[in-house]
Amino acid sequence: MKYQATIGLEIHAELRTKTKMFCNSKNDSDEKSPNTNICPVCTGHPGTLPVINEEAVRLVQRVGLALGGEAQKQSRFDRKNYFYPDLPKGYQISQYQHPLVLGGELRGIRITRVHLEEDTARSLHDATANSSLVDFNRSGVPLMELVTEPDITSAQQASSFAEELQLILQYLGASDANMEKGQMRCEANVSIRSNTKRMETGALGVKVEIKNLNSFRAVEQAIEYEIKRQSELLERGEDVVQETRGWDENRCTTFSQRSKESAHDYRYFPEPDLPPLEFSDEYINGLRVTIPELPEAKRKRLTEEYAIPEGLAETLVRERGLASFWERVVSELKEWIYEKAQEKEALKLAANYFTSDLLGLMKEKRIFAPELQVEPENYAELIKMIVEGGVSSRVAKDVLRHMVEYGGDPSTIVRDQGLGQVSDEGELAEVIKKVIMANPKPAEDYKAGKPQALQFLIGQIMKETKGAANPSVIREILISRYGSSSS
Repeated sequence: MKYQATIGLEIHAELRTKTKMFCNSKNDSDEKSPNTNICPVCTGHPGTLPVINEEAVRLVQRVGLALGGEAQKQSRFDRKNYFYPDLPKGYQISQYQHPLVLGGELRGIRITRVHLEEDTARSLHDATANSSLVDFNRSGVPLMELVTEPDITSAQQASSFAEELQLILQYLGASDANMEKGQMRCEANVSIRSNTKRMETGALGVKVEIKNLNSFRAVEQAIEYEIKRQSELLERGEDVVQETRGWDENRCTTFSQRSKESAHDYRYFPEPDLPPLEFSDEYINGLRVTIPELPEAKRKRLTEEYAIPEGLAETLVRERGLASFWERVVSELKEWIYEKAQEKEALKLAANYFTSDLLGLMKEKRIFAPELQVEPENYAELIKMIVEGGVSSRVAKDVLRHMVEYGGDPSTIVRDQGLGQVSDEGELAEVIKKVIMANPKPAEDYKAGKPQALQFLIGQIMKETKGAANPSVIREILISRYGSSSS
């Protein structure tokens, strides 16, 4: 490629606290009634004083530690000065010189800092009425900001990083990070440079910031478009201008908003109404031990411990309710099975039915993990019944559908609906005789030494018994009574 992209991300996430960052107004991003969760502090009334939300501080520190960052022993808040209708005080309380966390890494991307600030209000523009309104419910909501180093080289790598960070925030309970609700927002800094210039000087290109990308798809598309746009400018001999651009979801293009500000444009200075923060080693170590198993470690453990496919492991990592379900299923199966060969067979069956049937039924019925009526113990019991030959594969699928729709244990469902697998040779011999009389040609083919006819006959017998016959017993009877000497 002629040009090399250099990308850095700034990601904001609303923290999951009961109250806002500097007041006791309710922190509720889902509130539909405007200007409901507000008070004189978060609406910027003169003479009011902020009070730090300690839980928000802890959440940001845990995120930083989970990413391998260094929680700072000293930190402070600063005033970031700019004028906009959604900023009632005329400044935002943020962090600049002394953030809560420095450093860290995720998926090979270095993290510069993780800091804490307050969110702005939400501006609502009505083009028809030619007016704008401001909703202060979001004003003062605690907001984590994570800044990466410019280590990203592709749009896909950027969206992958953001997706993994979202999972980590959810695992830590720091944020729901729902991008559709605006709880997580991405901004991308994109520049390009010719490979020749990169090799000769190492200099970066001119940086363009793309604001408020509210989906992973938007992150990927906006970066790809911006790389293309800047490349075309350079090809025409034009300069790339340092600016802030927005993303038009409908046209799939970026558009110019304003010239890009530098740090000195915001006139940062220490927040005089809040004291500096100091943290002991004991406090930081105490936070470190509260960090749970994170997505990447969970992927590795699931694939190694249960020998499941990577696709299933990824599903379990992303749906923690399903992961808990799966691990309880495995625990039940391991209590029941002692021979390693059987354990391998049972776990493989459990994974196959989980992936192809249970997840498919959940998708079909639009059921999420918390709503699932299937108990892990009952799912494990169904797998045991399949392994032991108590039900056929066809019947097991029907039983599982019944469990998903109505709940219940498989033994009761099989008994009440007469679905148990038939293994009695005398009973099956009559059915086999009937099927052979109805299908004389395949029967003759099988006697003549054509083994493919055997599978056809087995299928017809399974159909006749509605999946209740034991296929292994059917095969034995057919071979012993109807097969040729060459069979």
